[in-house]
Amino acid sequence: MRQPRSVKALETLGRVRLSDSFFMRDFLFSEIAAIAGLPNIPEDPDLAIAAGSALCQNLLEPLQARFGRLAIRSSYRSPAVNAFGNANGFNCASNAANYAGHIWDHRDAEGRMGATACIVVPRFVPHYERSGDWEAMAWWVHDHLPYHDMQFFPRYAAFNLTWRQEPVRSIYSYIPPRRGILTRPGMPNWSGRHDAAYAVMLTECGA
Repeated sequence: MRQPRSVKALETLGRVRLSDSFFMRDFLFSEIAAIAGLPNIPEDPDLAIAAGSALCQNLLEPLQARFGRLAIRSSYRSPAVNAFGNANGFNCASNAANYAGHIWDHRDAEGRMGATACIVVPRFVPHYERSGDWEAMAWWVHDHLPYHDMQFFPRYAAFNLTWRQEPVRSIYSYIPPRRGILTRPGMPNWSGRHDAAYAVMLTECGA
């Protein structure tokens, strides 16, 4: 598929079904693009579709099946949108750092395909706001899903969830007072099960 250059072509791309519940259009909205007047359209739609399909089928669908509807906060960024966000302090990493992340249609420096979505799990929000316990969701995903990377943020415990070929499986938090790395390969808590960490959360979420 060529990069869309018309409304009809972009509609066709938006209607591509990435998984049972998700379509490409669900991931194309960007506040940066809307305000700056930049098109948030993949340069390589076929690669974006492949990476987005893997993200949806391997991570978002099973997460939604367990916890109910997911809210997509941000996801795909074109290289131009991401570069603008990085240059203007809108919490966007460099393009090179976001290849196979928010920039779905470029492989990373090692040639790996990947895709990121920043999501909120609405059913989890009451538990998080009551307890501050973002780690419960982090450990559930770690134990159950083939993710590459997660990064958690203070508002609603939104988190970047990344699928990538050859996943590392690391978790980082920007939520005080426990900012920093929760786990990564080589840490004692990386392997094994963590059921106790999310038992209360599952009960409160009805999951």
